[in-house]
Amino acid sequence: MDRRLKVLVAGTGFAGQGHAEAFRAAGAEVVGIVGRTDSVVREVAAAQGIAYAGTDWQAALADCKPDIVSIATPGGAHYEPIKQAIAAGCHVFCDKPMTAAADTAVALYQAAQARGVKTAYAASFRYAPSVQHARRLVAEGAIGAPTEIECISHFNLERDIPFGWSHRKEDGGGRLNNNFTHTLSIASALVGERILSVMGHVRDDLGRAPIVEGVHNFATRRNFIPKDLNDPSLKWGESNVEWSYTVLARIDSPLAEQPVSVLFKHGGLVPRFHEDHIVVYGDKGAIYIKGHYGSGAVFLHRDGAWQEQVLPADIAAAVPDVTGETEQCWHILARIFVDDIRGETVEPYPTFREGSQYQQIIDMIRRNDGWTEVAEPDMGAVA
Repeated sequence: MDRRLKVLVAGTGFAGQGHAEAFRAAGAEVVGIVGRTDSVVREVAAAQGIAYAGTDWQAALADCKPDIVSIATPGGAHYEPIKQAIAAGCHVFCDKPMTAAADTAVALYQAAQARGVKTAYAASFRYAPSVQHARRLVAEGAIGAPTEIECISHFNLERDIPFGWSHRKEDGGGRLNNNFTHTLSIASALVGERILSVMGHVRDDLGRAPIVEGVHNFATRRNFIPKDLNDPSLKWGESNVEWSYTVLARIDSPLAEQPVSVLFKHGGLVPRFHEDHIVVYGDKGAIYIKGHYGSGAVFLHRDGAWQEQVLPADIAAAVPDVTGETEQCWHILARIFVDDIRGETVEPYPTFREGSQYQQIIDMIRRNDGWTEVAEPDMGAVA
């Protein structure tokens, strides 16, 4: 393929703008962008230098005739646009979560397979430089056979962030959809992609959030927190999704005889005492990565001591020259996706196969049915 691939973007917020920049950096042409509000989509298109701006997705598919569509809206708005894009023969790059529920995610995966289009699922923090470094160390045997992973994060999010899609299960909200998807992808990248079993517990410890008009960009939603939360005219929306979770998983690893056990612990509303982290333990050592998505320094524990590791020169040289870890990871995955569509040899990357599996796993965890009730102990008389 010797022509530039054409990309149509759905979504005008932080993700939509970030996807557009990522595909341009990968050598594709962003030919259009679609959003809900006419004035907003036109403003974003002008700022981004995108020729086509619209609010009708089906019309945009017909007018722009893209090779790729990039889906950067909340998860609850993914199903119909992706279904229509697949029917039109477009390759699909979709941000997490894939959809709001397992059945729709599986349906899209099957549709893409039947139509023969390529897909990419942007649970993309697996491409953070430190995660790539840790993955290499694990593969080289630096810690021996991997035995367990722990992914710990505490975000201390403001409870009064305006009510929106992140508070609603049906819109793709919740911490499983928007945090666990990344950490599950990271754990799989580190030790193996075959997830064997999972169980967990979720908790909605938020309750409600103020309803505020004018929030169009997820990245700036904090700016809209009301100054007077006791204002009697303020309206409130009720959360119906989890803000904290604890998940256990078992992942098959080609580097170990036994499955690797994984702990995912996330508190969306609670403060951290020390840094968030990801640790991979093995039978001969351990790798510690600072940061909730493993984007900080890497430390290797061997022979009784932790030692900070220098990022390999080739990994450092491949980091996209853009600000922000999220944006860097989008750039890497978009480049891999474009190269694959062009027929170049690329490493395996997350697709709708993983996206649909992750939605099935999230549905399993939300059912909270992996518990065994403990009977009251028999406190009979002691002789």
